[in-house]
Amino acid sequence: MRVLFTGGSGKAGKHVVAYLAAAGHRVLNFDRVGLGHPGVHDLLGDITDAGQVYSAMRTHAGYDEMENPAGAQLFDAVVHFAAVPRHGMMPDTETYRVNVMGTYNVLEAALKMGIRKVIIASSETTYGVCFSDGIVDPKVLPLEEDYDIDPMDSYGMSKKVNEVTARSFQRRFGADVYALRIGNVIEPHEYATVFPPLATDPGQRRRITFSYIDARDLGQIVDLCLKNDGLGFQVFNAVNDTNSVPQPNSELLPRFFPNVPLSRPVSEEESLLSNRKIREVLGFKEAHNWRKYVR
Repeated sequence: MRVLFTGGSGKAGKHVVAYLAAAGHRVLNFDRVGLGHPGVHDLLGDITDAGQVYSAMRTHAGYDEMENPAGAQLFDAVVHFAAVPRHGMMPDTETYRVNVMGTYNVLEAALKMGIRKVIIASSETTYGVCFSDGIVDPKVLPLEEDYDIDPMDSYGMSKKVNEVTARSFQRRFGADVYALRIGNVIEPHEYATVFPPLATDPGQRRRITFSYIDARDLGQIVDLCLKNDGLGFQVFNAVNDTNSVPQPNSELLPRFFPNVPLSRPVSEEESLLSNRKIREVLGFKEAHNWRKYVR
């Protein structure tokens, strides 16, 4: 597929772009800074400028495509990762403006121009635990996609609004629009520094309910979204199968979430931010469990 990828130069995006390119997709990276990945052309632009976004939807994915006398073609799909990536990087108003208006521009341009598959990056922060003030309990565990998401921070709010916007556009145009609630992204080099301290201090990961997503497995999830058609509007938790800490759930739950009820039994290592839906609906099979890389 020809894929327009926004935000492909970011921490998560660069690994997903590499995965998609290796899988045979033709990817154009639309970002404010270039990526420089072999075979992936960089188109520099700003998602908050609607004109630039509309223009990007129908353009050459590389100079070699200029050989086609029909000119620039519409992309088969859009993967939208460009955003202010977390709370506290920018003032709240700017985080909200960039993330909400940028996503609106991408959805409107893609669907009004006739693209039938859009995948947007939502976030685990929509569950209202990660960036909330104080020590906050979720209403129930494990966290699954039908949860009544209630963030209090501007970043989580922007992602919740983006899901509502995506659902509205899907209803209007009938295309496939999938939102990925992406967990804490771990790059390959980060295992050596992030994970060893968790053996003695798992509480570092309480705000993200101990979950994680390997950046390469995130690439697989996006690829599966591109390959699975006809699902309409969907929300998927994008995390790995297990918690990111060595302690079992029988120890973590009474220690860190003693007052939180379980909606169903969970196994000892099962991620408390559940990825059951991507396994059952998309066929996700994780390739990079953290235990492969950390003693």
